[in-house]
Amino acid sequence: MIFNPEVPAGAYDAFLPDALVRARAQRPWTPADGPLPALYVSHGAPPLFDDGPWLRELQDWALALPKPKSILVVSAHWEAPRLCLSAPEAGTPLVYDFGGFDRRYYEMRYATPDATGLAGRVAAMMPDADPVHRHRSRGLDHGAWVPLMAMYPLGDVPVLQLSMPTQDPYRLLALGARLAPLREEGVLVIGSGFMTHGLPFLTREMFEGKVPGWSSDFATWAAEALARGDVDELAAYRDRAPGMPYAHPTADHFIPLFLTLGAGGDPGAGIRTAIDGYMMGFARHSFETG
Repeated sequence: MIFNPEVPAGAYDAFLPDALVRARAQRPWTPADGPLPALYVSHGAPPLFDDGPWLRELQDWALALPKPKSILVVSAHWEAPRLCLSAPEAGTPLVYDFGGFDRRYYEMRYATPDATGLAGRVAAMMPDADPVHRHRSRGLDHGAWVPLMAMYPLGDVPVLQLSMPTQDPYRLLALGARLAPLREEGVLVIGSGFMTHGLPFLTREMFEGKVPGWSSDFATWAAEALARGDVDELAAYRDRAPGMPYAHPTADHFIPLFLTLGAGGDPGAGIRTAIDGYMMGFARHSFETG
């Protein structure tokens, strides 16, 4: 069982040897590749490390792209009233912002290279009226390091986090659009959340694999709206989406999607589903655009 395995993170241990071999063979991004897509990743929290097929799906997705020069993540787990950047120095510490898990998950490490250059570039892209605060010590939260340990297990790509300064979908679209030029520089822009995230409504049946209607109905609605490029429908999710408020009792895990859509350009140009299915009843739907 992925939530209470006999060997915590044992699936990750089994995944890693082959994953490292595959990662070393990945071709680096060059300008000839054109802009990288923008990604929305359902990040999975610690149970991801106990789900071998999901780990492989995430790495397969990463390997289908050239290796980025650096990665910028906006995560559900860092909301702030102003734009903030994580500490960019090499070996930025991890934030273990979860509770109730085995000690092993709090001892995992992901020491990434220096991201100072990306930090300066992102700060320069923001308007003077909305300057970016650069944290000296804020590390990478699990919305960043958990999926990236599967996608880029070598830990050799610089990673930086940008806080989420608003829950307004249209402001997040605009922020994503401001970041879009980074894709042409080999930067992978990621919005990290979870397509459904009704943790207060988790039941024993969901642990056993049952998918509640509120989760599947919301995921289907979102996938159909994404396929149409219907941003206004997605932005009205509180009122229009089936399964609310159970699918998202709080907005934080859905709204990074709008950052992704903004960074990816015209949503009508094509949304490509990378990962689908469910984990403990929650929709893992993840996609790329741009």
